[in-house]
Amino acid sequence: MFFAICCIIFARSYLQFYMAQHNLLGSKGEMLAARYLLGKGYAVHEYNWRSGHKEIDLIAQWRDVLVFVEVKSRATAAFGNAADAVTPAKIERLLSAAEAYILKNKCDLQYRFDIITVVGEGDEHTIEHIEDAFSASW
Repeated sequence: MFFAICCIIFARSYLQFYMAQHNLLGSKGEMLAARYLLGKGYAVHEYNWRSGHKEIDLIAQWRDVLVFVEVKSRATAAFGNAADAVTPAKIERLLSAAEAYILKNKCDLQYRFDIITVVGEGDEHTIEHIEDAFSASW
């Protein structure tokens, strides 16, 4: 019994540690993506904008186009392309959140949906920017 309790405590502690590391990697990736966009001349308007349980990582503007950006971060490319983690279900949530943002802010700009992947740790990372990665049907 004591061993089982110790295993449960260890598993919970490990999960909390793993999630903390995962969240740090994601936050750093979003910061690097924002810095990348700023360096390319974009204006970044929002970070982690939320509508209920839906979230948009970055909302930027390039000239007269509003750009909704999903950022995917990976420590290594060993598990495949980070952009492949943007599933159809994730796209639906992004589209719904973007629609809420547009309605709330009465935006009359054109818009597009981009994906930025950040792969690597520390100072060694690569950034890929996929413009117009998917589109809305509304």
